[in-house]
Amino acid sequence: MQHTPPNGWDSNHPCVPIIKNRQTLPTLPLCNFLLWVLLGVLTFPCCVHCLIFKVGILGPWNCDPVYYRALPTAAARLAVSRINGDPGLDLGLTMDFIVLQEPCETSKALTAYIYYDSSANAFVGPTNPGYCVAASLLAKNWDKALFSFSCITYELERMSGYPTFARTVPFPVDVLFTVFKHFRWASSAVVSSNEDIWLDTAGRVATGLRRKGLPVGLVTAMGLNDTEVESTLRKIQNAGEIRVIIMCMHSILVGGEYQAIFLTIAHKMGMTSGNYVFVPYDTLHYSVPYNNVSHLALQNNSLLRKAYDAVLTITVASELLSFNEAFTAAKRSQEMTLPVEAEQVNPLFGTIYNSIYLLARSIHNARKAGMLLSGSNLAYFSKNTSFNGFNQKVLVDTSGEVKTNYVILDSDSRSSQLYQAYIVDLKAGELRFAGRSIHFPGGSPPTADSRCWFDENVICTGVLAVILSLAVGGRRLQQIQLIKGPNRILLTLEDLTFINPQLSKKASRNQGDWVWLKKFEEGGIITCLFCLLQMKDLRNENVNPFLGFFLDCFMFAVVTEHCSRGSLQDLLKNEDVKLDWMFKSSLLLDLIKGMKYLHHREFPHGRLKSRNCVVDGRFVLKITDYGFNELLESQKASFEEPPPEGSLSFVLENIERWEE
Repeated sequence: MQHTPPNGWDSNHPCVPIIKNRQTLPTLPLCNFLLWVLLGVLTFPCCVHCLIFKVGILGPWNCDPVYYRALPTAAARLAVSRINGDPGLDLGLTMDFIVLQEPCETSKALTAYIYYDSSANAFVGPTNPGYCVAASLLAKNWDKALFSFSCITYELERMSGYPTFARTVPFPVDVLFTVFKHFRWASSAVVSSNEDIWLDTAGRVATGLRRKGLPVGLVTAMGLNDTEVESTLRKIQNAGEIRVIIMCMHSILVGGEYQAIFLTIAHKMGMTSGNYVFVPYDTLHYSVPYNNVSHLALQNNSLLRKAYDAVLTITVASELLSFNEAFTAAKRSQEMTLPVEAEQVNPLFGTIYNSIYLLARSIHNARKAGMLLSGSNLAYFSKNTSFNGFNQKVLVDTSGEVKTNYVILDSDSRSSQLYQAYIVDLKAGELRFAGRSIHFPGGSPPTADSRCWFDENVICTGVLAVILSLAVGGRRLQQIQLIKGPNRILLTLEDLTFINPQLSKKASRNQGDWVWLKKFEEGGIITCLFCLLQMKDLRNENVNPFLGFFLDCFMFAVVTEHCSRGSLQDLLKNEDVKLDWMFKSSLLLDLIKGMKYLHHREFPHGRLKSRNCVVDGRFVLKITDYGFNELLESQKASFEEPPPEGSLSFVLENIERWEE
């Protein structure tokens, strides 16, 4: 592998300009000076082509043996060589590259990246998604394009916040969602190996799925030994109705030893018999060879072959050639002289190649439009382009989304080969049958979940759903209004921190503040989106703020602000609190002002009682539980008032305490 010194890679291009001593210029005779100017003008077009545009290839190439086998130097050299000789590209410059090392620890990787500012004109990477946001902000400050194949943070989609960021592969969560939608598998668990890069990946995959409205029952590392792996798998078994186990680690098809251990132990525990589908995450970033290819990891291990029968491999389609064929063809044409065969190379090689080629296409588009090659311009002009990649067609639409096709590969317990079962068409958002059915262990797929999970107009919560199809103000509400932004309504574990890990308490923290949760039972469908929107808009000192609707880990609850003094009922029962008439009148006035505000907003309460009036630390009374009746009615769920609030003895007891 090419050695890359910390201060960069020295170009060997002969046309890099050499700056002469400027002190001698004024001493030249006038005629000689004019002659030099004339020669400079005549040779200017040639000098333009002597400009070097250097792209930095970021990755843990030295510290991770699987990434090392992606051969980033060879991939970049091949891409740059073809780009510089491509008559269809008008770059006005010569492309070059530098391979930049990314330490395997996320914090160290970011530290190293900070010092790469002057090493390249643009970057492909980072490979570690754990510092993608920080890397993108730095790239924005440097005004250098960052073309990434591994970043999986929705925040980066904001052009205004991250104008120099562009994707080079489809958003992996979109691919997973398309597949899950076809089979109606909503609930999943995300398991990673123990390295920083995969721990960070697992957390961001889970966040991405939750942003799609899908429940993620568990996000965890697999463990360091067999005992810990078994414990992790038991957690999955106890996590509820999990359909899919997403494995964030190196695939066994490219030498991932941890995935082999994980699948083998899962098989011994009976978890590969058909109740779960195992999906490798890393194969979403490259093209696994699948036409008449025997995979060594499966060839020599019958136990692993049986375990892999429960795995569905989702990978980039081979539309021109297979990866192995494309790699062998490049060697045969002597574009590469490497002492390795295609079967020994990590197919991420092709993704690196495609990323550099997309950057070149962006330079071509920006130059054609007469724009400067700034970082923001290069990211912008990556849109609306297509080209033949290493072994597949790459298409980027007008919004900047990459629409490369994927395939679902399957195997059976007898063969070491993978076959194509479905084509994942991202442009249409659907799966197309490829001619051979999936071989599910046990003869059938895992149980399908409700369709509402995958309806773009529905947010589903178990068998509880919030319909988003209501039009407000003559304009159809978009799902994004509920799940994005500081005022979003739908909340997940990303937003709340439960002090009790079993989620058995009603109290939690949201952005450092205590909140209360009022739980719903599963059942029915909430169609009253208007109620939620109205509740979110209510703002009055004597109305307890509605903060959102929590849906995660099979728990569904209304989230409101926490009041430290408890309810009015608690206050009335507390003999230590002296209720003089000034104090009582203050609480009563608060109650009147709160109810007046609700009625003014045409939002009647319908279940007012002392338990639904809460008191904060300043002894200000606030009305809560407003809108609860409407939510229950829209859910078509019956509600029985629990005793003793409705009993005459309870009412008399409260009146007696109030009149003391």
